[in-house]
Amino acid sequence: MISDDCTPINSGTRKGWGIVEKKHNKLAVIVGGLLLAILMASMDNTIVSTAMGTIVGEMGGLDKFVWVTTAYMVTEMACMPIFGKLSDMYGRKRFFIFGILVFMVGSALCGLAQSIVELSLYRAVQGVGAGAMVSIAFTILFDVVSPKDRGKMMGAFGAVFGLSSVVGPLLGGYITDHANWSWIFYINLPLGFIALLLVAAFYKESAQHSKQKIDWAGAILLVGAVVCFIFGLELGGKTYAWSSPQIIGLFAGFAVLALLLVIVEKRAEEPIISFGLFRSRLYTTSNLVAMLSGAAYMTAAIFIPIYVQGVLGGSATNSGLTLLPMMIGSVVTATLGGFLMTKLQYRTIMIGTLTILLAGLALLSQITVESSRLLITVIMILIGLGIGATFSVLSTAVLHSFPATQRGAATATLNFNRSLGMALGITIFGIVQSHSLVSKLTQSLGANKIAIPADLDISDPHSLLIPAFRQSVDTRLLDTISNGLSNSIGTTIAWSLIPAVLALIAAFLMTKDKMDPAAEGEGFATAH
Repeated sequence: MISDDCTPINSGTRKGWGIVEKKHNKLAVIVGGLLLAILMASMDNTIVSTAMGTIVGEMGGLDKFVWVTTAYMVTEMACMPIFGKLSDMYGRKRFFIFGILVFMVGSALCGLAQSIVELSLYRAVQGVGAGAMVSIAFTILFDVVSPKDRGKMMGAFGAVFGLSSVVGPLLGGYITDHANWSWIFYINLPLGFIALLLVAAFYKESAQHSKQKIDWAGAILLVGAVVCFIFGLELGGKTYAWSSPQIIGLFAGFAVLALLLVIVEKRAEEPIISFGLFRSRLYTTSNLVAMLSGAAYMTAAIFIPIYVQGVLGGSATNSGLTLLPMMIGSVVTATLGGFLMTKLQYRTIMIGTLTILLAGLALLSQITVESSRLLITVIMILIGLGIGATFSVLSTAVLHSFPATQRGAATATLNFNRSLGMALGITIFGIVQSHSLVSKLTQSLGANKIAIPADLDISDPHSLLIPAFRQSVDTRLLDTISNGLSNSIGTTIAWSLIPAVLALIAAFLMTKDKMDPAAEGEGFATAH
């Protein structure tokens, strides 16, 4: 026999230690499967980005390539709360396995796609599977890991999130250059099979479920609202003007569906979105911190590679590698935050790390064309240190005091809000950077009487990075573009200080709770 803290009651016997070792090995296998699933789902958010040039070159459909990323993002975000709630009602294992299977089917279909439209549809299938995996994996971890070990396990999961944001683009570029773009999707098949096998064979869940009717009205309204909102953000100012009937219609549709969703969910017996969870101050503030810090953090992740390539003259690969210091920093604090949760209050950890994030973004907003690679590297480490703990600490804080029957919904809502914050950050600050770039370049080119090439779109920073273009223009124009990029990126990052400050304020408003393994261990022992 073993005690609740996994130590043998008769510790002098070889049999007792054998039981403990077997239990620990089984837990390690389950956690390995969960980490692999999280890595796949998170990485596929970004792995396509570096391969899109090659994919569009083969398939065509330049005007539709945005759908490849958006389709995945929309279905993943929309499905997170739905599967989180279903896992509370009917069990984690079946929906987690379902998510892996759907993700693998979607990956196989993506590799076989013959057009951009097909690829976008299959990416939507992938997103459904990812929504199930991401929303349930953290909840399974909380269910199977004893309270005294949860901190370091949450740290590992948080580190995987940080790792995926950098590994995705690098791996996508490497596979595209040295094999075929289809393999950025096919690689998910063996990885998914391993994750499926590990979880299916070794995870035995408890019977703590609350079987109720499925809130179909809430699910449909949620999906519709997310689709309208994300497509409005993605297509506005690019495919259609912000004032066009299409974009106005999408945002109007979002407003109507969101209002109906609130009304329906308040009356539902078992709502998909459990608004009652937000009565907890710790839960509400943790979601706010996740959303706001995610929006601020994305400015560095998106625009610094552009700065390195367009201002410092680095290659596409080198610009991607600029994110590695940030990833290392995020892994450090994600892991450290997991260990500190039992010693310090959640808010103390968040206040400390978000202050570092704010300092890093403030320094980054001051970059110029003269800034060195070393300085950028140091600042990116600071930003990584500032964001890392949000992945591990907040994932634990939102589950504080909630019973097992609500953990799926609580975790899924946090992941949804974090993804929403990142999507908003990419879109809103992308608009800020574009307007700033056009203004600065128009002013500089006019003052210096430099002609703008007819095929140059100065509102798109990516068009200014094409090697063939940069090699063909004269030095004066290239210097003007470099200055314009540097100034516009600095201005954009300065604006990102607003959500960073708001995230820090939200952290101060968190309660003074911390993880208490002893108290939570009683409930864990009862469930197991």
